[in-house]
Amino acid sequence: MIHAHDSVPIANRRPLLATARAAFALLDIVAIGRQLLIHVREGYDVLNFFSYFTNLANLFAAVVLLLAAWDAWQGRVGAHGFARATSVVNMAIVGIVFSVLLRDVDLGSLLPWVNFVVHHLMPCVVVADWFVQPPASRFGARQLVLVLPIPLVYLAYVLVRGAAIGWYPYPFLNPAHVDGYAGVATYGLGISVTFLVAGGLLLAFANYRATSVD
Repeated sequence: MIHAHDSVPIANRRPLLATARAAFALLDIVAIGRQLLIHVREGYDVLNFFSYFTNLANLFAAVVLLLAAWDAWQGRVGAHGFARATSVVNMAIVGIVFSVLLRDVDLGSLLPWVNFVVHHLMPCVVVADWFVQPPASRFGARQLVLVLPIPLVYLAYVLVRGAAIGWYPYPFLNPAHVDGYAGVATYGLGISVTFLVAGGLLLAFANYRATSVD
């Protein structure tokens, strides 16, 4: 149950929340843009750059944060709820997968500060933003099912394109590095389960918060 005095600190936080969201979104865009310039300068395929789930998820997160910043300025809490849900699940997976599977992998020309922003800072920021102000709308199994195909579609894209050109964005998706397609399927299943569990927990938290303020 919300009391009248509870709305005052929330209103006071709106400019700060909006500014923080916009600032982190711009930092994310600058980080991705800086790494893209290096990628192009070194003659790598631009499509390869945008085939990394990390880059796609961070760009989407930056756009969603900018939308959420505008919502905060306007005093709208529940707008763009599904986009924010998709973003927070994607970014949670970016952080988890990097920490578990890619922490000790050679990152090539990836700048250390860019690596920190896209793999560590932004996943924490997006998840923290979700905890600070989850959407007012409730989420059910249908919304979670709509989010879940994202890693499956991405996996299909990587495997089809990889088989055609012989390049894979991540070693655990390269059949030559993980004992064939059975190994890829094992990693894909593990990531999908993690996606489902993380998504379920994050959406359940949003539902709990929505219920607690009714």
